[in-house]
Amino acid sequence: MTRVALVSGGTRGIGAAIATALKAAGYKVAANYAGNDERAKAFEAETGIPVFKWDVSSYEACLEGIAKVEAALGPVDVLVNNAGITRDAMFHKMTPAQWSEVINTNLTGLFNMTHPVWSGMRDRGFGRVINISSINGQKGQMGQANYSAAKAGDIGFTKALAQEGAAKNVTVNVICPGYIGTEMVMAVPEKVMNERILPQIPVGRLGQPEEIARCVVFLAADEAGFITGSTISANGGQYFV
Repeated sequence: MTRVALVSGGTRGIGAAIATALKAAGYKVAANYAGNDERAKAFEAETGIPVFKWDVSSYEACLEGIAKVEAALGPVDVLVNNAGITRDAMFHKMTPAQWSEVINTNLTGLFNMTHPVWSGMRDRGFGRVINISSINGQKGQMGQANYSAAKAGDIGFTKALAQEGAAKNVTVNVICPGYIGTEMVMAVPEKVMNERILPQIPVGRLGQPEEIARCVVFLAADEAGFITGSTISANGGQYFV
């Protein structure tokens, strides 16, 4: 039986690598995206992975979008909650909108995406929910009180929900990437990269999106059924938990 995987924020960066790796592993994959139509269409053309547009911060949009995915591919067996945004600011300058936008997408988005598929996973006796958090949800980051709070919340969500799904063979795990060589990170000035970022990483380099994707493929497998409520820190040794 071919399992169905849905990746939110799945057409760029880490999400694109995850969606591509899951397809290579034999899953039927759908990729959600929120805004960049040009990139999404190019990703679909390059990979053959169907793309579906909706905003994960809206529960109603998630219900409608997931219904379209399941009508096209079948019930979702593997959900990867990867969609996320940043609205960085020092806290004394942070606006309520900057706070709410990040919390609504990066934390409430997990509820909005997971809730519609959760009962089906339980009823079928199989499910994999894999949440993409961040090193900054573990250690915090100056200028990211909103982002760090949301990503820490993702970890707590994972640990609680894992306890509810365990008896039904539905696992819930979280991956906390460190600095990964995505477009956003690669746009950092070379001087900042060489003097402030790379020296913090013991392995001496950025991670690659494909390295996070391999973690997801492992956790999604039937054989990973004994692993739930776990946090995988994929950060090159920058931060130990």
